[in-house]
Amino acid sequence: MKKFYILFFTLYAVFCSAQAPANYYSTATGTGYTLKTQLYNIIKDHTDNGYSGLYVTYQTSDIDNFYENDGSILDMYSENPNGNDPYTYSAGATQRCGSAGYTNEGDCYNREHIIPQSVFDEKAPMVSDAHFITPTDGKVNGVRSNYPHSVVATPTETSLNGSKLGASTTAGYSGLVFEPIDEFKGDIARMYFYFATRYENTVAGYSYPMFNGSSNKVFTPAFLSQLLAWHNQDPVSAREIARNNAIYARQNNRNPYIDHPEYVAAVWTTEADDTTVPTAPTNLAVASSTSNSINLTWSAATDNVAVTGYAVYVNSVFKQNETGLSATITGLTPSTSYNFYVVARDASNNTSVPSSTVNGVTAASTGGGNTGSEIFFSEYIEGSSNNKILEISNFTGSAINLSDYSIKKQSNGAGAWGSGLALTGTINDGASYVIAYNLAATSCYNIADANLSSNSTDLQYNGNDPIGLFKNNVLIDIIGTFNGGSPNFAIDETLRRKPTVTGPNTIFNKSGEWDVYTKDTCSGLGSHAVTLSNEEFNSAEFSIYPNPVTHQFTINFKDSSDESFSIAIYSLVGQKVFERQNTNTKTVEVQSFSKGTYIIKITKDSKTLAKKLIIN
Repeated sequence: MKKFYILFFTLYAVFCSAQAPANYYSTATGTGYTLKTQLYNIIKDHTDNGYSGLYVTYQTSDIDNFYENDGSILDMYSENPNGNDPYTYSAGATQRCGSAGYTNEGDCYNREHIIPQSVFDEKAPMVSDAHFITPTDGKVNGVRSNYPHSVVATPTETSLNGSKLGASTTAGYSGLVFEPIDEFKGDIARMYFYFATRYENTVAGYSYPMFNGSSNKVFTPAFLSQLLAWHNQDPVSAREIARNNAIYARQNNRNPYIDHPEYVAAVWTTEADDTTVPTAPTNLAVASSTSNSINLTWSAATDNVAVTGYAVYVNSVFKQNETGLSATITGLTPSTSYNFYVVARDASNNTSVPSSTVNGVTAASTGGGNTGSEIFFSEYIEGSSNNKILEISNFTGSAINLSDYSIKKQSNGAGAWGSGLALTGTINDGASYVIAYNLAATSCYNIADANLSSNSTDLQYNGNDPIGLFKNNVLIDIIGTFNGGSPNFAIDETLRRKPTVTGPNTIFNKSGEWDVYTKDTCSGLGSHAVTLSNEEFNSAEFSIYPNPVTHQFTINFKDSSDESFSIAIYSLVGQKVFERQNTNTKTVEVQSFSKGTYIIKITKDSKTLAKKLIIN
């Protein structure tokens, strides 16, 4: 579009006077990374308007009032600042990309994460933070993919406004990069600086070619140099100021590097690189253990600046990060020996030598049967049209927080895993967790009953797309064979894990581990039963009266010996609603049960029986 210079400078004067409220930056008094942390404390805890709320924000934050001034969506990947735009989009919903997708530029627009969603596993609030998520043409957004932003050597693809994809010129990185036009290079650089500041508390854990694994500097030297150059060559514009104000009205936080461009140099050019490694943690010890977990404690490491966290290793394999001086390692196998050590880390991602190694042994199983070491896929539906549903079950012996878990798809059995769908919430012991594509037919499954429904591309799978369950981005279970090629392994089928399988497997064994059902068999979703021991006792050893069961009933044990039994009853969401341990009473009365389906687990010595119980 043609620039309207009089309007531009008028608006610039207006918007420059409409910046942050008085005293908004009153606590930003430091320099270097101290200033960055002060800014983090100012802009954190913003209002999260949700992913769909981005389109509402764009109606005020990303409108073209600065080039042709036509009220269309201002898209950095299609805007032509010196001529006519190749295409335009209205601010309404009709031109947004939907399920039909796109073929060419100009088909539709969607939401471009300048820092890709896969970097932070699509987690909130990053996934919907408008300060670094902009409306862009769907086709060009797809071309950019999740490649870093930098300078291209020779373009392999060029958009209609001149944005380019091609080999990197950035030192230390030879992969593909995406280069925007000069008009918006500073805008994008300041979005990166915002992200590095707003998410200072988590960014050290994100893996991305532009990042160095630290929480202070954040960027590799070469990519930081490029971002600083873009920031300087393309100063803050009236468009950026207006966008910052509009997002502040919605999110209640601001991009400080638009309000104060001088903060960029103050943070990133005044600190020498810290190369001093922390000391090793000391006094690592096993504090306690259960059949599937071990608690560790240690004494603090020291650093010339500050220790920011600790990495815990189990049998020389990274397990988890901690910020305190203790850790609970879960998902372990009963009666098993493990070795542990801990490594300290500072804000510059300098790491200590490992602590001394300690050995811990889990207790014998207390439930009378074998428990799985991890959650696992228990059902897979690849049915008609959009009927794509997965089920995960937990028989580890304890509730599992799912924040470290995700599912990923490999398209057509080739290439890399997809960006992944992050799981949320908690799955209780004995419970199942249903993940459904949100367009699945209600005749197959009521989406409202799913623990997680999504339109994620990782749920849009076919019978030749391997599906992986990941913990901390490490594969723990799989349906299909990674890099197995295009042949179908489960087209138009429902797969249900055999009851003898109590844990995950990174090698797909369809005949050995899965029962196969006809297309659109959805009746088993929401619960899963396993054989909790290689040896079950005979169900004839007890009876339930009355039969059928009403809201109260009696369990009678027929064994004439004095051996004790344990009884636990679970709802289908995994909540333990009744328990009686180590009783040798031959009659147990159970009262005040509401109608529904339950799992009753009865244990005697090393033998366990788990059965479904329906109360009318």
